[in-house]
Amino acid sequence: MSTINGLPAHVLLVHAVVILVPLTAGLLILCAVWPAARTRLIWLAVVLTVLVTVLTPITVDAGEWFQRQLGMPPLLDEHARLGKQMPYFVAPLLVPAALLAFVQLRSRRERPVGKALVVVIAVIALAAGGAATWQTFRAGDSGAHAVWNGVVNH
Repeated sequence: MSTINGLPAHVLLVHAVVILVPLTAGLLILCAVWPAARTRLIWLAVVLTVLVTVLTPITVDAGEWFQRQLGMPPLLDEHARLGKQMPYFVAPLLVPAALLAFVQLRSRRERPVGKALVVVIAVIALAAGGAATWQTFRAGDSGAHAVWNGVVNH
């Protein structure tokens, strides 16, 4: 994907990733630690997890295309490096999403899983969500600095 309505696709898609990754991570953590939230929000969290897992590499590809169009300025090197790592931080969100969906399905059948398993899932959700959110911040911050320094210095 290169452009959307004449604008570089990365510039538009990156905003969705920056919003959806922390939102998804937060929802997964909430569903892991609060059973009432899990009952109401787990399927939304699962859909968002799949969406962000698909959208992130598309955004990275669009960013690589955009960087080539800009002539590979060194100012973007750190942003590109961190952005290319994003799929490896987002994909692990699928693990707690799948496990929490399993927990929810089991609880509907009146065969709930043990509290110890839910605690383990909560730890996984917290680790995966925290890592994905932190990497999103790092990549976004480096991109913002690159844009700001490029605009200010030109």
